[in-house]
Amino acid sequence: MWQFWRRHKKKVYVSIGLCGGGYLLYKFYDSYKRRIYELERQLADEQENDELLKAQMQMHFENIQRIANTMTLPHAMLYLSSRVAEELDLLHLTERLMKGKGQPNSLTPSEKLELWERLKLLSFTRMVLSTWAMTAISLYIRVQVNILGRHLYIDTARDLGGFQPEDADLIDRNDEQQFLASADFLSSQRMPILISNMQAAATEVLKGKQLRDTFNSSVLHEAIMQILNIFMSMGRPHHWVDYLMPEDVRFFKSVESSASDGRNVSDITKLDQLMVETRTVLSSSEFGNILDLSLRKVVDGVMEDMNIQFGNGNLSAGLPLAKLLPRVAQISPLLLEEPSRNKFTQIIQNIPEVEVFFTLLYTNMSTS
Repeated sequence: MWQFWRRHKKKVYVSIGLCGGGYLLYKFYDSYKRRIYELERQLADEQENDELLKAQMQMHFENIQRIANTMTLPHAMLYLSSRVAEELDLLHLTERLMKGKGQPNSLTPSEKLELWERLKLLSFTRMVLSTWAMTAISLYIRVQVNILGRHLYIDTARDLGGFQPEDADLIDRNDEQQFLASADFLSSQRMPILISNMQAAATEVLKGKQLRDTFNSSVLHEAIMQILNIFMSMGRPHHWVDYLMPEDVRFFKSVESSASDGRNVSDITKLDQLMVETRTVLSSSEFGNILDLSLRKVVDGVMEDMNIQFGNGNLSAGLPLAKLLPRVAQISPLLLEEPSRNKFTQIIQNIPEVEVFFTLLYTNMSTS
């Protein structure tokens, strides 16, 4: 036995070493496999959670768009329509012209011409103002509800996940209502100045147009776009944002608070933050492009509607401006109709670039 051991001990040691090494290698490999399995399972869980989060965000995004279209926008459009009808009422002009037609001696030629000129100016002002206001408010409300919806979703997700800081500044019901109520700012506060500036733009374009001049589709389209372009280029860049929402008052509010009671800039409320974020989006070049694109698409829709109303190619062939004015005046109520029946708000919603813009806005990707 001793001789056997002496002759074969190296082989035994090598065999034991190989067995031990193999066992250690096996244990290492088994541990590695289990670690890989755990990582793969963790990755699968994270991917599943990521897909679930994406699905939830998509569902919430679609709900937000539905809220804008079925609740917020109808209210704003109803108020806007009533304000335009009130401030740009053409009935008194048409009644006087009809009376002058039935009673030739009731109006002098100069008075009749003045009434027609006034009707021409106000008809175009009303149509183009309705086009711009409907488009701008439709887009503004979608900016609002997407910003608000994103904030509410994040607040809710953090709260459910237990990640909400104790001192987190959450959006309360009052902030939410005040924020959404700002959609009526144009109708309640800025309508007179909007009318004045739109009328100035219309005057610039129409000053050389006579009532007997022939207007066809191309001439009418060009006149509408010229009025819009002059209006949009008035004043400083993005001046039109001030028609849609009040100017940012954070600085003045903070200065006043600091001077009176020692409070500082940190006293800015959640409502202020929402308004500032909204103004930042509206002032972005991307939103300016979306507004410009939407206006052009809506004007195309207006021209299509006008051509259908006239039929038989009459508008394509052309007719005197005086005969066109009644149709120009009548298009405004259609532009400001309730959204579920409004083909022009549908035109805006169906623009692919608009949908992409608001998807990026909701997910808080770059829009500025």
